[in-house]
Amino acid sequence: MIKQLSPPLILLLWLVTSTALAGSFPRHNPVPGGVAVIPLGNEAQRPEVRYNERPVVVTQREGVWLAVVGIPLSSDPGLQQLKVSSAENTQRIAFEVNDKAYPQQHITLSNRRQVNPNPDDLKRIRGEQARARAAYARITEQAPELDFILPVEGRVSGVFGSQRFFNGQPRRPHSGLDIAAPTGTPIRAPAGGKVVETGDYFFNGNTVFIDHGEGLVSMYCHMDSIAVEKGQIIGQGEVLGTVGATGRVTGPHLHWSISLNNTLVDPELFLTEQTLARLNAANN
Repeated sequence: MIKQLSPPLILLLWLVTSTALAGSFPRHNPVPGGVAVIPLGNEAQRPEVRYNERPVVVTQREGVWLAVVGIPLSSDPGLQQLKVSSAENTQRIAFEVNDKAYPQQHITLSNRRQVNPNPDDLKRIRGEQARARAAYARITEQAPELDFILPVEGRVSGVFGSQRFFNGQPRRPHSGLDIAAPTGTPIRAPAGGKVVETGDYFFNGNTVFIDHGEGLVSMYCHMDSIAVEKGQIIGQGEVLGTVGATGRVTGPHLHWSISLNNTLVDPELFLTEQTLARLNAANN
């Protein structure tokens, strides 16, 4: 039998945990492309959680279990549900997804193949997309680090979720955070994990994927050089490579993507308010 957790209990658990989460946890921002941090209870055994039939990161803070849920950018505002299973029962926990408007970004490229690829390019792109999908779909039991550091210091040149136009043609929304920095600037792992994919991609240029555990995967692209190998275990702060201008770019920068439960979300939500303030200051 599937039970519904009562709203008063959800609110109480959220009030208990909100102070502990401040400043060192993916920020609760339940919008399309955002992250929902949902209290689950304080049972002794770790619950299993699914959202849209996919496993969800579950962690514990101050004795309370928390689900860290990636919300698809295509989601409509309104109520969503988690399926939570424990040794005692299975229940549904509802949470609200709020609306959010994302900006537009217009980009001019001189290389027309980067806007309208030829048949050979498309064949290559399809193969690279399959490799990327496999990397993002990984689910490993390793408990992920959730206290991320900034992978590179620089200026924000592109925000997550923006509707992009290349040479006036609409394309998919931006899937990550762009940080402009000089070519050769070191890129550091924001958290520990395992390198599960590297390569030179048509659009992404030199690219690295890291599996942090439990469906939390990050990607780094347009790199000038790659300093890690597939299968390598890396720790927080280790150098992954350097900033470059490979792939579809107008200048040197790092494109940084984060996927939760196989859903791309805004990397800014993994940064502290102090780090975001520093990034914003670099843009002024």
